[in-house]
Amino acid sequence: MGGSLGPSRFRTFLRLLSFLRPYRTSLAVSIVLAAGSQLCGFALPWLIGTAIDDALPTHDGQRLAWIVAGVVVIGLVKALLLVGRRFIAGTQALGVEFDLRSALYAQLQRLSFRFFDRHQTGQLMSRATVDLQNVRFFLGYGLVFLAQHILTVFGVTVLLFVVSWQLALIALAITPVLVVVAWRYSHVSHPVLKDVQQRIADMTTVAEESIVGVNVVKAFAQEPARLELFRERTEAIFAQAIHAARQSARYLPFLSFLPLLAQAAVLIAGGTMVVHGDLLLGQLVTFNLYLLMLVMPLRMLGMWIGQIQRATAAGERIFEVLDEPQDIADRPGAIELPSGGGRVTFEHVSFAYEAGREILSDVDLDVAPGRVVALIGHTGAGKTTLTALVPRFYDVTAGRVLIDGTNVRDVTLASLRRAAGVVSQDPFLFSTTVRENIAFGVANIGDRDVELAARAAQAHEFIEELPEGYDTVIGERGITLSGGQRQRIAIARALLVDPRILILDDATASVDATTEARIRLALREVMKGRTTLIIAHRLSTISLADEIVVLDRGRVAARGTAKELRRTSLLYREIEEHGLLGGDTARVEVSA
Repeated sequence: MGGSLGPSRFRTFLRLLSFLRPYRTSLAVSIVLAAGSQLCGFALPWLIGTAIDDALPTHDGQRLAWIVAGVVVIGLVKALLLVGRRFIAGTQALGVEFDLRSALYAQLQRLSFRFFDRHQTGQLMSRATVDLQNVRFFLGYGLVFLAQHILTVFGVTVLLFVVSWQLALIALAITPVLVVVAWRYSHVSHPVLKDVQQRIADMTTVAEESIVGVNVVKAFAQEPARLELFRERTEAIFAQAIHAARQSARYLPFLSFLPLLAQAAVLIAGGTMVVHGDLLLGQLVTFNLYLLMLVMPLRMLGMWIGQIQRATAAGERIFEVLDEPQDIADRPGAIELPSGGGRVTFEHVSFAYEAGREILSDVDLDVAPGRVVALIGHTGAGKTTLTALVPRFYDVTAGRVLIDGTNVRDVTLASLRRAAGVVSQDPFLFSTTVRENIAFGVANIGDRDVELAARAAQAHEFIEELPEGYDTVIGERGITLSGGQRQRIAIARALLVDPRILILDDATASVDATTEARIRLALREVMKGRTTLIIAHRLSTISLADEIVVLDRGRVAARGTAKELRRTSLLYREIEEHGLLGGDTARVEVSA
């Protein structure tokens, strides 16, 4: 096994087996039941041979009746053992699938934004579905079948030598050739089968993006183009699957044919021995029945090798996710964020998403508790990135981010994110009720509190007009609501957490001027006593701020009130003069 799989793949295979540890007892019972059914199978050829050599020549009807009864009883016992084995194996398979899926999902929840920046959703979904099914089938069923076949090979080999060692040597002479062919098939099939899995993931990515982005696809009349791309990815799967099928067609029939050669040789040699009186007819029949029992496991050898390869290839892709380091995690000894007014301090902060591409450079910024600060700047200035460091969606490359004097890396993520409410430019809503979406960040919250948060976000009125009010189930990603309605629900969700720091990342971008005016009035009250960082493109929204911070190429270029900045900041005047910060409909470009 180790030689056929290779060292790294063998380690992956052993690691897959570790998921069976909680099911050691059921696995052992399954193997015992499989062994019992095979032992019953071993007894049947012996009984048939006995009937031919002892009962039939002497016309002993009573003995023949006992032998037939024995065959029926043993057959029934074997069937019962198989039923028990299949039931236990099925339960075990479902348990393994549950454990694997839970471990994979839990890991995906722990991983940081940086991981999801690098991996496509379709790729991850493929690993959680197709790859997991391959692993589940082998660990749940395949391993027991493989153990049963191995037991059959060894047991039958011993019995063949017991019946006739001469015929056994003839029958097993083909074994070295079988092993070589099986090893070769294993060696060439693994990379092909792994590539099939990868191409399935590529296809899943295209399908997922086309479904999630269906509005964009239809708006630009790109249905034919997306269909063609999907067809290309599907054809890539087809081509590689055909390659794998050609390998199977080349090797598996040969693996099936070799045992038939052994069977033919046994018939010739065994028939000659019977003719010369060196072997009884019943012994030849028994030997051939045992040999037939050996043929099936040997024929299945190629299939099980392919199954092991598929499971190992799928396991490698699953373990790539499970082994991904959690770069954003609680440090050993992390404490709860101490109480405070919400002072936010950036000390010599630098940050880069990728090495050599610095987004923020030596940023020094202190925001006093309760202050409202607007961040403005051209695209790529680093506004959104700077605010993402506060709830520690990313860790700084250099410097420190402090909340009320405590480094955000020294506190638990749960306590940190309870202290920072975030409303993004494109809020995500879940396919559940409006009430559950608003209460998403708080457990065991009352309906009254949900309604108060909705009223503060100017959402209560339109929610009441929905078919079932707060109990209305909204569509996937909130697609059944307008952009402004989704934004107001997201604001209510953030407010319900009662954060000491509020981050509004272009949070009024999707609302009209009237709705924005209503939200702005609510926010004036909501922001009292809270430190608020606003990224906005409308002057009316920026007017909520006590002061403005102008970012340019990842640095703080200027800071002050609008009046002060007009006098002291050339960059701010340039932004105003170019119409990027003028009037309710004027825009300041928002960086990623």
